[in-house]
Amino acid sequence: MDFPQTFTSRPELPITRVASYDGHPGWLVTRHATARQVLTDPRFSARQELRRPIFKPVRLNGPREPAAPGWFSAMDAPEHTRYRRHLHTWFTARNLRKLEPRVTEIARELLDAMDDPADLVRDYALPLPSRVICEILGVPYADHEYFEAETAIVAAYEPETASAAMIRLTAYIRELVERGPKDGVLAELIENGSGLTHEELANIGLGLLTAGHETTAHMISLGVLALLEHPDQLARLAADPELMGTAVEELLRYLSILHLGAPNRVALEDVELDGVLVRAGETVTVSLPVANRDPEVFPDPERLDLARPEARENLGFGHGAHLCLGHNLARMEMAVAYRELFARRPALRLAVPSDQVVLRPDAVVFGAISLPVTWG
Repeated sequence: MDFPQTFTSRPELPITRVASYDGHPGWLVTRHATARQVLTDPRFSARQELRRPIFKPVRLNGPREPAAPGWFSAMDAPEHTRYRRHLHTWFTARNLRKLEPRVTEIARELLDAMDDPADLVRDYALPLPSRVICEILGVPYADHEYFEAETAIVAAYEPETASAAMIRLTAYIRELVERGPKDGVLAELIENGSGLTHEELANIGLGLLTAGHETTAHMISLGVLALLEHPDQLARLAADPELMGTAVEELLRYLSILHLGAPNRVALEDVELDGVLVRAGETVTVSLPVANRDPEVFPDPERLDLARPEARENLGFGHGAHLCLGHNLARMEMAVAYRELFARRPALRLAVPSDQVVLRPDAVVFGAISLPVTWG
């Protein structure tokens, strides 16, 4: 599997000078320990109006404006904490265990409907998390083709077209909120007197909807591709199903699909990192693909090892207060997707040579455009 070179080549130094899209000086961090420090140290802020990322951002409002109400991923405490508190219980491991039978049911329905040959992205990897997040949010799945297409535009990271798609998606969620969803997260937030405005609810819904299927879909499809390219590891997993939890963690580490969407923080004061002085106001970007292949943490990091004991140390979902809210959901969806696919299609193989699988160019989320498979 050939990954794009964005943030995947390890530089000579663990922290390297880079410039933002508008020429503002910043830093790129590639060392695992330093990445964890940046993502947990309160001297580094996630506030949208302060950050100057390497690539021009796709945002609901202007780049030098505070995050739109409800867009909590671009906020610091206490605002960030307040929004997450409203949503936390929906995404705990305990709550999601109750959801796993439904996710399994959806996976089996999709597999039963798949023709041979199939495009695993279109027929399985994308609709599985799409249906799940729709049910969690209370979004009609009848509209899934619309929001999947719009989310793909956002993830392609062409700032003008992506911003327009975000505006359309926001209007869609706002209309849903104003109509009053019948069940799911949005309905509960409206009914329980959360005090959130329609604008906040719409932006929260947009964030969860777009994040809740695009990244997981590409992790599922690329994970399948990685396993098919490493038949020894796939056989190891088939022989020991208890290995699935560690296998998911290792695939998150090995694939590290967030490239242009890498987390970035701005220094609120002068901070020393790896012997380098980061000045207040400078943005530090974390390279997740390189940090997840740091040999100080992951011996022989270029090797896929589904039993790797330190796999759980991966930063695939970030780290610290801004750890991805849906990390437990994504892990469960990946485990169910792999388990059901290889149990029900044990002869699964690529329908084209692996070098003919078309991968997305540099984008927010790295993935396969399509993944032709067969099992006959």
